[in-house]
Amino acid sequence: MGSSGLPRSFRTSGRQLVRATTHRETFAMCLIWKTASRSTLIVAFFIAMIAPKYAASAVYQHSAKEVLLVYNANSAVSTAIAMDYAKHRNVTNIIAVRCIDSAISSKNETISINDYTREIALPIGRYLARNQGVNFIVLTKGIPIRVDGGATGSKDIGSNKNLSPSVDSYLAAIDYPSIPGAVQISITGSGATGFVWLNRYWKATVPFTHSEFGGYLVTRLDGYTQGDATSLVARSLSWETHRPDGEEVLLDIQPDFGMGDKTVEPFPVTGDISAESEWKTWNADLANAADLLRNSTVPFELDSSKTFVGNRSSLLGYFSWGSNDSHFSDQAYQSLSFSPGSIGDTAVSTSARTFLPTSGGQSLIADLIAHGITGVKGYVNEPLLQANASPSIVVDRYFVSGFNLAESFYAASRFVGWEDIVIGDPLGRSVDAVNRSSTHREPEALLP
Repeated sequence: MGSSGLPRSFRTSGRQLVRATTHRETFAMCLIWKTASRSTLIVAFFIAMIAPKYAASAVYQHSAKEVLLVYNANSAVSTAIAMDYAKHRNVTNIIAVRCIDSAISSKNETISINDYTREIALPIGRYLARNQGVNFIVLTKGIPIRVDGGATGSKDIGSNKNLSPSVDSYLAAIDYPSIPGAVQISITGSGATGFVWLNRYWKATVPFTHSEFGGYLVTRLDGYTQGDATSLVARSLSWETHRPDGEEVLLDIQPDFGMGDKTVEPFPVTGDISAESEWKTWNADLANAADLLRNSTVPFELDSSKTFVGNRSSLLGYFSWGSNDSHFSDQAYQSLSFSPGSIGDTAVSTSARTFLPTSGGQSLIADLIAHGITGVKGYVNEPLLQANASPSIVVDRYFVSGFNLAESFYAASRFVGWEDIVIGDPLGRSVDAVNRSSTHREPEALLP
């Protein structure tokens, strides 16, 4: 696609400031949905038994009691990360699974559907059926990142391979087959095809609860090393007690891809997808994110030059095209560093294909973790551009409206049961949001 040119207003960088707001309450319902997959039906049966009474108005600040921590007892690394997180977050809902150790081999980063169901999904499903009130699931390095043979997920067009969703996103939709009104669609584009669930929390403006929306918000503590994974927690806790001064959110537009219509971004997905979105649509949403931050207390840089931006330190947010940028520079990418509390996403198809050292291929979010980012979204296989987190929703929820890290990324994501991985402590929130958590004000303005 060629460049359509950018308006003058998008040719300069800007730094300006946003007042935070709280959220209001609405209600959603989830009951029982039919499925043709026997293994999915078994797991969904356990989850369908859960019907806790949970008032959204009481969940301005989620607690550790709502977190289920899952680690691989066959992995020393996974176990150590889990114990560190449990200690620092006072998590008591903890379950050990036993599966191949993805911390020691890239081959082990993929698990078969049968092993996933027996070793991961069923133990988690049984725990959730006995323990109500869980809204978030945290996985640790050592648990595989990819399922071979899912009922949803993507595969190469024309291949005989199985559908292959991320473990994390598959778990996030663990009970979707049993929810009436949950919508599954087909997706084709960018050389991939598959099936996915529409995320029931997409664009939500209220706190997440399983009882209202169904599913779970699943995040992961992972990185190249055990130290990278445990650092995510330390950074999250630091963000809750201290707001760094002067750091900015970097929004790196690539004008070669054109500029879409900002007024329709982020667009909804309501039915089957037959093609990937034009890349100019994500440029438009990057510009929308800048508009949201323009009157905020969060400094930002909107770069609309053709240069792939590097040499930025202590960033508070980062959204770019990564190695899909037509002027990508790995040196520039590796030169970025981040402040505690920072979040981001890159429009890169396989940015989370591995969390082990490798060479070649597309840019990886594991490098951003190593450089200090606190939360980031990535993809284990081709997801299409529609799967990327909406930059405008993420920055609104996280920086402006005081939602936690998991809520911010999931509200900005259209699909579950797909290729997504969200890295970070789900409970992480800014010090401003933590200090406001006891107030019950209506939001001044949230995205519709």
